[in-house]
Amino acid sequence: MTDNELHELLDTEAARINSPAFIGEDPVQFPRRFSSLQDIEIAALLSATIAWGNRKMICRDCDKMLTLMDHEPHAYVMDEGYEDLPPELNIHRTFFARNLQHYLRGLRAIYARHGSLLEFARAEKIASSEAPAWKLVEGINREIAAANGGVADSRCLPQNLKTTALKRVNMALRWLVRDDGIVDMGVWDVITPAQLFIPLDVHVGDVSRELGLVTRKANDRRTVDELTSRLRRFRPDDPVIYDFALFGIGMNL
Repeated sequence: MTDNELHELLDTEAARINSPAFIGEDPVQFPRRFSSLQDIEIAALLSATIAWGNRKMICRDCDKMLTLMDHEPHAYVMDEGYEDLPPELNIHRTFFARNLQHYLRGLRAIYARHGSLLEFARAEKIASSEAPAWKLVEGINREIAAANGGVADSRCLPQNLKTTALKRVNMALRWLVRDDGIVDMGVWDVITPAQLFIPLDVHVGDVSRELGLVTRKANDRRTVDELTSRLRRFRPDDPVIYDFALFGIGMNL
């Protein structure tokens, strides 16, 4: 397949999948339920955190998690409602209430000091980083550990930032930053869509190799860099729109 043919295929599939019909079966539906920035941010980050495995199960468990918060994520975080949860309550697969508590203590500290995750990201100067998502997670991990007596928890966010593909946070940032008014919400202006990186999971990695977009076998940070760099050749201002295309093409392979 020539570059022109590949570009045409990616554009066609991105346009087909990036539609309102996509929302109802994807975790993006959960942050879209809210209007306040803080509620959107918390719902996006937490929904993305448990977005691994079967999509129906993910959506079921995202709904369950938001129900625990009385569908008021920001108020729940600031009121420390999470401290009343039984620590062994299962949220999603290997993510339990004790992990959620660990996470939300850190988020509460961020919101108490900065007012929003957006302003925290601005304070962390993620826009000046070549890898904004990794810079953001470095800061959030620092706050989570500080709020939990110096203890980290890899169930909340990855700790191995030199190697992790950071799929779930890159997906949450796609929701928050892309602004075409269709699926993604575009409520953040701290970085531009051009600065986003592809949310790389097994599915996206496999499809990308089938298409010859990447050569590396590992689904790690180096492959994210390689794939995003390749996609920027087709759409420098918005490479991550092709996340939709890789999803759609994969359904047909």
